[in-house]
Amino acid sequence: MTTKAPGSGAGPPEQPPPFDPAAARRLRRALGLGHDHVAYGMHAAYGLAVPAAAVADWEKGHARPTRDQLDALAGALWCTPADLMGSSTSLHAHRRAHGMPLDDVARHIGMDPATYLSAERTGRWPGTESQATRLAYLLRLPLPDLLDLTGRSEPLARHLRDAATTRWQPHVRPVARLTRLPRRPLERALSTLHEEYQTRVAAARNWGEDPAPEPAAGVTTYLQQVLPRFWELLRN
Repeated sequence: MTTKAPGSGAGPPEQPPPFDPAAARRLRRALGLGHDHVAYGMHAAYGLAVPAAAVADWEKGHARPTRDQLDALAGALWCTPADLMGSSTSLHAHRRAHGMPLDDVARHIGMDPATYLSAERTGRWPGTESQATRLAYLLRLPLPDLLDLTGRSEPLARHLRDAATTRWQPHVRPVARLTRLPRRPLERALSTLHEEYQTRVAAARNWGEDPAPEPAAGVTTYLQQVLPRFWELLRN
């Protein structure tokens, strides 16, 4: 009888999902919990024996939880796994964080599994608006993540840059179509982007014939960061 070597025939070990240490630390502190309380909650509710030191290591970025540990940690912190994964993750990572098979996700959103698999592998979204909405609900995707994962972040950023550098009013409608957000908060956000950018342009011009590099660099940097600034304005 032939004996297999340990691990022979097995595929590569599954990589842990993306993890945001700062988010875990912030959520734990907001609940007033210590690392030992979190570890106890994970064991009591999910049966996972995790030492408090491991929770601390996750928050320090020294290690990442496995998918099962991420699910349990999210339960202990009263959040979703996506809340602990940061905002820049792949569609594949979001699905795995929820422990959902690919075929189940495709069936729930009304998409052929092969088409959905292609979306995960290429990062290009082939679906309809209604399929994207169902996907967001199923995976509990925050709006910035949904737009990023379905290829709408860059068109949105172009409108935001144009709103800041030219007139903001013509961009309200296309931004509303991309985000499905109410018109009034969008108007306030676009107006603020325009005012902030123009203030920086005026400051750069006031340096006269020999402008310092800082004001000019500030104008360029502002346009590069216009998308996160837009989400910040909407949150506020």
